[in-house]
Amino acid sequence: MKKLLAFAVGLGALTGVMSTTTAATAATEMRCSHQLPPAHHIAKVIDRWAAEIETLSGGEIDVQIFGANSLTPAKQNAIAVAKGDIDCAFSINPQWGKTLPIMNVTLGPFAVSSLDALQKWEGSEAAKFLEEKLLTKGVKNAVWLFTTRSTAITSKGSPLIKPSDFEGVKIRGLGPVPDAGFIAMGAVPSAMSGSKVYQALSTGVIDAGLTDVSAAVSRKYFEVQDHVTVLPLFSIYFHGYVNPKWYDGLTDKGKAAVDEAGVKAAKWAIEASEESASNAPEQLAEKGMKVHIATDAEIDVLKGIMSPAFDKSFGEATGDDGKKLLELINKL
Repeated sequence: MKKLLAFAVGLGALTGVMSTTTAATAATEMRCSHQLPPAHHIAKVIDRWAAEIETLSGGEIDVQIFGANSLTPAKQNAIAVAKGDIDCAFSINPQWGKTLPIMNVTLGPFAVSSLDALQKWEGSEAAKFLEEKLLTKGVKNAVWLFTTRSTAITSKGSPLIKPSDFEGVKIRGLGPVPDAGFIAMGAVPSAMSGSKVYQALSTGVIDAGLTDVSAAVSRKYFEVQDHVTVLPLFSIYFHGYVNPKWYDGLTDKGKAAVDEAGVKAAKWAIEASEESASNAPEQLAEKGMKVHIATDAEIDVLKGIMSPAFDKSFGEATGDDGKKLLELINKL
């Protein structure tokens, strides 16, 4: 596996390799883009997933990982894969935004945050339903990587705990549907990828951060914020997907390797996310942040305002497909 932070292959070098390697022995390249920094626990799971594909394929597939937006910007990943410009990429589900709003189903406030439900996700009817929808957008899903069921809402000067605390606060948003709950509390969300949040916080473009609690550590939010509220607000997946034509061109052994590695990695991600989330609050406190773990009573107050707003927005954006998916989610 080649783990790369820059995409630079000389034409001369490439020609030299091609001239000495026959089509029969050449490994199939699998160039994968993601936005995560190397220290993020899911970035490490992606590396492990890539190595597993190479092992299971017996070297038929050469997986090349390009992290930290070094190959393609996060917002362009899906388009690049669908067009065949790259073979593979990872996105968090809210990055599908208006393109496939049904992907926001796990962002219902406090709705899909039980460990049991997340452990049943891989291979479930709900997951398969979304995989069919992703195919209509030109990508074939390869792996679901649960990255959080513990959310961090960071701020500076004072914590964000009750609905009135959010009034007028410019907060990192995730998109029109998941942002509905924050808007209902008077906040002003601004959707952006995780890689841009630190700078936006440091320059005052936004006042508050919104991320999984582990990423608050790996992206060093403690350098620009001094308060964090931790709560089971929603679940987010990083999911990996490939170009369907690329996948169809694999041997049966290659396809089986990608499929099996995806099943294994889904379990690894849950294990890594749970471990990382359990350590993160203490790590943030050690870095000087004042950590508040939301109480059940505080969560009930937030849910009472946020959930109806999300449900209305999700229903308007997804129609009958959304209703069907919610029914499948309830079976988990």
